[in-house]
Amino acid sequence: MSDCKVIALCNQKGGVGKTTTCVNLGIGLAQHGKRVLLIDLDAQASMTLSLGYKTPDELTETVAEVMQMVIEDKPVPEGYGILRHPEGVDLLPSNIVLANIEVRLFNTLSRETVLKNYLQNVKQNYDYILIDCMPSLGMLTANALTAANKVIIPAQPHYLSAKGLEMLLHSISSIQKHVNPNLKIGGILLTMVDRRTNFTKDIIEILRKGYSSTIRVFNTEIPLSIKAIETTAEGKSIYEHDRSGKVSTAYENFTKEVMVDGNEQERRKGRSETVR
Repeated sequence: MSDCKVIALCNQKGGVGKTTTCVNLGIGLAQHGKRVLLIDLDAQASMTLSLGYKTPDELTETVAEVMQMVIEDKPVPEGYGILRHPEGVDLLPSNIVLANIEVRLFNTLSRETVLKNYLQNVKQNYDYILIDCMPSLGMLTANALTAANKVIIPAQPHYLSAKGLEMLLHSISSIQKHVNPNLKIGGILLTMVDRRTNFTKDIIEILRKGYSSTIRVFNTEIPLSIKAIETTAEGKSIYEHDRSGKVSTAYENFTKEVMVDGNEQERRKGRSETVR
């Protein structure tokens, strides 16, 4: 059985640094020697663009074609659609065609499990698969949460972002109850943090006090920085763009938190198998 960890990065609110986090967590893991596949599950192709593929709508092999093959019960050729990025990660890209797949899923049997079925034949090649979800709670996001072992929620320390967490957590709970009982909430990552304002500090305190007893809030906070925004235009990670900067350091620390969590899971699994 594969020990690959499948992590969905999810928030129905856009503009919270979800794609930036997915890219930099993935490349951070690769820098630690992990085999990483990034899946762009957003028809806007934000992650595909962020990794330097400037004309995603010209791509003919994407996650949309992969899911179409699974829906039609056709075999997906090994390596189909997967692009190798210079910074050491693989990418299954996206483009506007994925919007049609979302519509198609509503009339598909076992519609929540299409992505999961594809990953069954891919997981043995990777240590981590990270899924960048679209900013909505539709069928594509349901597919990501059904396929995942864990969900990480990037969230800005803003009032509206904090309110939106409740809706997202309700959707996650529904997936856990009806489709994927093994799905765990890996934690909430605070992004675009500007601690110069008392308002931000107050929201962070509310989030940490309100959730830390039931849901992990990562110790790392990703600071607000124009450097992180600039990386999208360059098709590079924050490590390539500003290696010694504060955002790069924050993502390095966040990557280590994720890896420690994964290693602890493996130790628990090993102890469980020893007992059996």
